[in-house]
Amino acid sequence: GEEVPYAAPEMRRDPLTGDWIPMATARMNRPITAGPGATAKGNPLAARKPGDPYQDGEVPDTDYNVVVFENRFPSMVRVPGRSEAVEYVDGNPLWEKKMAAGRCEVICFDPDENGLPADLPVSRLRTVVEAWAFRTAEISKIDGIEQIFPFENHGQEIGVSLAHPHGQVYCYPFIAPKLEAELKHTEAYHEKTGGNLLKDLMNAELEAKERVVMRNHSWVAYVPAAARWPLEVHVAPVRDVLTLDELNDQERWDLAVMYSTLLKRGNAFFDKGDGKGMDLPYIAAWHQAPIHDKRRENYRLNLQFFSFRRAANKIKYLAGSESGMAAWVSDTTPELIAKRFHELGPIDIEG
Repeated sequence: GEEVPYAAPEMRRDPLTGDWIPMATARMNRPITAGPGATAKGNPLAARKPGDPYQDGEVPDTDYNVVVFENRFPSMVRVPGRSEAVEYVDGNPLWEKKMAAGRCEVICFDPDENGLPADLPVSRLRTVVEAWAFRTAEISKIDGIEQIFPFENHGQEIGVSLAHPHGQVYCYPFIAPKLEAELKHTEAYHEKTGGNLLKDLMNAELEAKERVVMRNHSWVAYVPAAARWPLEVHVAPVRDVLTLDELNDQERWDLAVMYSTLLKRGNAFFDKGDGKGMDLPYIAAWHQAPIHDKRRENYRLNLQFFSFRRAANKIKYLAGSESGMAAWVSDTTPELIAKRFHELGPIDIEG
């Protein structure tokens, strides 16, 4: 493809929090084909067709089912020959910096750029699950990667730059703050009780019943009792599983069924008054056990699915309290979220 101006990303550690912050200026050059701020024509994620306006696409074939490739505008990437040692900004040890030696991949779910994930057949979503699992297994073998994070951003409100149905896999050379916080609490819970916090949370939700919104043979979906988002669902495997690649064939199929149902009901969640629902903007975030950290054994695989939308015509903005202090204020309750999901279909679903 065409050469793109590129500056290798670095990351700097915030001395106040200990968080690593990747800085990837090359992302300013990435094409935007979705929304009013579009800067590029064509679609770099589509299968190549004769006469297409975008001939510098990522997929050098005329058709595909599901395809995975490295992101051309990565937030993290290992550069051969460049040192990965810790250095200092301005030579001052207060400010550590090093190469952001991770990996970023893109997963295209379908060759149709106008398709929606909620409309994909379960068989196609089963292939997406296979891609998540395969990439988790393969990337786990790469030196220096500590956490593998498959996720999906969907909708212009989320900030998606390409409308084509796709997800991503971020492979961090550190443990991300969200997972680090969860590991702290799962480990403390295990030391105190001997149990697994995520498993006990799932079982407690099943016992309480009110916030469980879907279940099948292999998975349970519930609105967590302390949900932050105006629409939030966590999906947990019935069996003890640490990472996506540990799922067996039945669990992978049952996950595809549940994910398909979740997307469809998510689209129907907010009523615009015409009975047609909407294309829900959402983030689907896979939380997997870290690769090397010893606390991994007391963790458990889970999907955290949420939307910024709080009404058919309103968005939940992360303003002063949420952005400035990470102190969340919810505009609804988990019980109301679950009640709406119960109106949209039965709890028990099968493939």
